[in-house]
Amino acid sequence: MGKVAAKMKVMPQSPDIDLDDLQDRLEASLPEGAKINGFERDEVAFGLVALLPTVIVPDDAGGTEAVEESFSGVDGVESVAVENVGRI
Repeated sequence: MGKVAAKMKVMPQSPDIDLDDLQDRLEASLPEGAKINGFERDEVAFGLVALLPTVIVPDDAGGTEAVEESFSGVDGVESVAVENVGRI
């Protein structure tokens, strides 16, 4: 069984959201078997900064759907999108 690394783009609801706190809440929401292998930040516009976590999941776990759903349910998250996926 292999693993899949997915770079995701998480947009906060507003520029006022504390990104460090949002990162902690995203990590706490991860489904079993998934882990975050680091965060990047991307300035989008007008002070809005997107979080770009790289998530590692087992390749038999149905891809990134469970992670996308858990991230979408976190308070302060506007949207979640998969930017890049690859096997490791």
